[in-house]
Amino acid sequence: MNAVLPRSDGNPAVNPFSLEQPQAYRRWRERKLAAYPRRADDLVVEVHDPRNLTDAEAGKLRQVCAVANMAVYSSPLGELACKDLVRRVGERLGLERLQSNPFADEDGISSLETAPERSARGYIPYSNRRLLWHTDGYYNAPAQRIRAFLLHCVRPAAAGGENRVLDHEIAYLLLRDGDPGYVRALSAPDAMTIPANEEDPAAQRAAQSGPVFSAEDGALHMRYTARTRSIVWNANAATRAAVQRLREILDSGSPYVFTLRLAPGQGLVCNNVLHDRSAFTDAPRAGRLVYRARYLDRIAAP
Repeated sequence: MNAVLPRSDGNPAVNPFSLEQPQAYRRWRERKLAAYPRRADDLVVEVHDPRNLTDAEAGKLRQVCAVANMAVYSSPLGELACKDLVRRVGERLGLERLQSNPFADEDGISSLETAPERSARGYIPYSNRRLLWHTDGYYNAPAQRIRAFLLHCVRPAAAGGENRVLDHEIAYLLLRDGDPGYVRALSAPDAMTIPANEEDPAAQRAAQSGPVFSAEDGALHMRYTARTRSIVWNANAATRAAVQRLREILDSGSPYVFTLRLAPGQGLVCNNVLHDRSAFTDAPRAGRLVYRARYLDRIAAP
């Protein structure tokens, strides 16, 4: 885990995520897989106090993220309910532009816990039901693209509530190795459309069409949801085949899919990797509470 992956080959014209640059892709792929963690524990960085990360702690988190696009910090703070902790961790990792949403708290950070009035309106993160595979903000306009997010656990569920995570670069790699046509189809500007939300006055938005995979500044971005409602895929055969193959990868038990159950005082920081959440059961008087911060920035390079 000491290797750090460059975002490109040092030449801004070199793009390993371009299908027209197979040599650049092969070099990137070799480095990516050689450095990649083998288990979820390899993502964990022990820290003394997330509110005041040392240079070494912040550097290690950035280093792990540079390899795997995600890292987990683990602290002894336990069930300390401190929203400022989340903001401070983000700032130390170069995350400053919070992207709020209609149900975020006043500080732009969301308190994810069971809230019947919200879950009844279809907002699954505020229920104890499972969340299907997705990247955050897949319904956002390009100017509001979520490039990173942070989850901090105050209280876990009594049972369940695990997250599975998959680096979106690994998803890209597995698709491209199988058939570059999958990547081509999912990079089309009309690959995936999220219909307009006109029903809820608090969360109205226009329809958003765009690619699943896109690259900018040498970094790969992915927008995806496994939902089958409120989504329209391009109807051509190539897109249908690519979407089916991606679903198979996500549900195949791949060794690149890690399962996390955050404990109190632990947090996941990532460049908006693919993730889901299992259903859970709350304790009678102390339900699951996770703080979530979404950012327009990527985690800074080490």
